[in-house]
Amino acid sequence: MMRGLDSKAVLLGILALTGIAFSWFWGRALRMRSRALRDSGDRVARSWPSVYQALVGALTDFLDTLGIGSFATTTSLCKLKGDVEDPLIPGTLNIGHTLPTLAQAFIYIAIVRVEMTTLVLMIGAAVAGAWLGAGAIAVWPKRKIQIGLGIALLGAAALLLGQQFDLFPRGGDTLGLHGGLLVVGLVGNFALGGLMTLGMGLYGPCMILVSLLGMNPTTAFPIMMGSCAFLMPVASVRFLSRSAYSPRAALGLTVGGVPAVLVAAWIVRSLPLHAVRVWVVAIVVYTAFTMLRSAARDPPARG
Repeated sequence: MMRGLDSKAVLLGILALTGIAFSWFWGRALRMRSRALRDSGDRVARSWPSVYQALVGALTDFLDTLGIGSFATTTSLCKLKGDVEDPLIPGTLNIGHTLPTLAQAFIYIAIVRVEMTTLVLMIGAAVAGAWLGAGAIAVWPKRKIQIGLGIALLGAAALLLGQQFDLFPRGGDTLGLHGGLLVVGLVGNFALGGLMTLGMGLYGPCMILVSLLGMNPTTAFPIMMGSCAFLMPVASVRFLSRSAYSPRAALGLTVGGVPAVLVAAWIVRSLPLHAVRVWVVAIVVYTAFTMLRSAARDPPARG
């Protein structure tokens, strides 16, 4: 049995290899797409992201590193500009935020204390949920995705409001889970992994789950970021294999997001998070109703 420091080093090594493997797989998918477009005579000049898309990545991953989450805010900003079709939003979120989230996980797993057995099992449960969830969502029709995203955004807004008004438990002081509590934690993170692929976001719900189970709230950071760092590449492979994403927007999230993560983690020491949450909630609720209104206008797909 490896000691805590050794097992943490192994986990960080696997995390680094995951990032390398995902980068290779995504790069290969982009090259194949460019080749296919070139062979068909289509233009590929606009394959690089716009400044707006990179700024969206920077802003959302900056907030993500502080624990606010990135999926709801990114969805809102994508809808504001209208440069990502609704059915492509879940895949774009997962693929574009993968490398920034890997950077977050590497930092927080390295510096925050948490029992390694709990961390590894919680990550595994989230990955399993994401694999099943992405396989289903990648082939959903447009209207179903609009409804799902609308509901997910309203759920995210409710969680943010709960955090804003301290409606959730503050947690205990344990660094790990055992017995029945561990089973509950695994089932919960499995479900959150599946919802993550739809655009619900895992950070807020995971913080609540960890606190409800009596763990120290700081342990939520390596758990939620580690879960996302491992589940997002898994989910992204499913979206990539079906081309169910916007390559330009996803690249923008990555290009802007990775530097923003480093700035947020190492430079920023304080931020008025309560004020930021109010702003985020307002935008997210507006976007949720926009999604649901679009779904109501589109006729149901005939099966």
